[in-house]
Amino acid sequence: MRVLLPILRQLIRSPRRIVAVDDQRSWKAYQMYFGALHLARTIERSSDLPRIGVMLPTSGVFPMTMIATWLLSRTVVPLNYLLKGSDLKYVIDDAGLDLVITAGKMLEMFGPLPDSVKTLLLEEQSFSGIPPFRRAKRQPDDALAVLLYTSGTSGKPKGVMLTSANIAANVRQCIDWAKFTKNDVMLGVLPQFHSFGLTVLTALPLSVGCKVIYLARFLPKKMLGLLREHRPTAFIGIPSMYNALLHAKSATADDFGSLKYAVSGSEPLPDAVYTGFRDKFNCIINEGYGLTETAPVTNWCRPQEHKPRSVGPALPEVQEKIVDAEGNPVPDGEEGEVCIKGPNVMEGYFKLPEETAKVFDDAGYFKTGDIGKIDEDGHLFITGRLKEMLIIGGENVFPREIEEVINTHPSVHDCAVIGITDLSRGEIPLAFVELNEGEEFDETALRSHCRDALAGYKVPKEIRHIDKLPRNPTGKIMRRELKP
Repeated sequence: MRVLLPILRQLIRSPRRIVAVDDQRSWKAYQMYFGALHLARTIERSSDLPRIGVMLPTSGVFPMTMIATWLLSRTVVPLNYLLKGSDLKYVIDDAGLDLVITAGKMLEMFGPLPDSVKTLLLEEQSFSGIPPFRRAKRQPDDALAVLLYTSGTSGKPKGVMLTSANIAANVRQCIDWAKFTKNDVMLGVLPQFHSFGLTVLTALPLSVGCKVIYLARFLPKKMLGLLREHRPTAFIGIPSMYNALLHAKSATADDFGSLKYAVSGSEPLPDAVYTGFRDKFNCIINEGYGLTETAPVTNWCRPQEHKPRSVGPALPEVQEKIVDAEGNPVPDGEEGEVCIKGPNVMEGYFKLPEETAKVFDDAGYFKTGDIGKIDEDGHLFITGRLKEMLIIGGENVFPREIEEVINTHPSVHDCAVIGITDLSRGEIPLAFVELNEGEEFDETALRSHCRDALAGYKVPKEIRHIDKLPRNPTGKIMRRELKP
């Protein structure tokens, strides 16, 4: 498996090197490798199926589990522990899982998994003693390494198939672009069920042989402590994290002085956060761009080529074009849909051939659904989205999912949800409701109704009453006419 071999090479080459530090412990290379060998044997005894579910906090146990699964030439299916039970059950059923590797504390937080699924609790496993020798099974480059679920147009999650070659290519692209070496130290708190956290914060440092510092939950005070203790050269975050650090009373410019890269992704970076970090800490935040379907990084604005609001040029081997509504390329500087081609672009959507066909053009370019423009220097600027998807704290949320819940309330005739900018979370949902005749508007009751059926980050911060929702001649609600 192409993505696994450089990881194993680095672990074996310097066995006593510390490869990861998390909330619980530090991991030397041989400890991660031996732990993966022991765990691979346990997985082999527990399941014959090709895909293995993983529901773990951001930590060193995730890469250990990932390596164990790949040693068996099986597919890692990271599970989003922020989902509601019904959504998680859908993912488990769709992926065909009978085994989920997790931790007792995670189950306490989330609750029991479906009866059809066995759970393998890591704290109950013994990783002592000499592990069994295992040579990694060879797999073709198009073998499925990771199945990552992201929201679909219907609101149901859909599996993005990333091959060994896809992830290996994106790791190589990022390393070549940023010139990462074994002397770098990376710091991040991104969930490893997210493509950004899985590739950039997990597979990349293991492949290059550098140390990575994990924090399972973002706490500004603790993050500042890690910056001071470990002096990382790269911090991988999202805008809401940078905003919180900007307003931390104890933060100083020296805290960020070791950083070569302060990388922001997953959602647009507000100008106030960028200028605040620059002016207060003399630290330039550089944006990147990518999607789960592209494994994920396609663009990255390095410090020496920074342009405000630019997500940077395309990474090596990535081809990009901007097209109009008919699919024709537009001149530099004009807006259109961003389309991407490269070795990091997904194989397709799991068990969804028609959906897969819709998102690729005849030349093999992936149609992102994002609106952008490319300037004369090759810098990409993301200016909007064709899709009506919201990005809340880095997570994709579709308005329809929230609307369907609100519409089940007996007082509601119809509703529409839009996103509004929020410094701490990127976007938050705002709902507008039409009431049934004779009903009284009760925002508290409606928000309580949402909390019963939705993950917390999907619950609208505000619900407003409107006499008539704007509609086109066919009766379709025109969300763009709703103003915050």
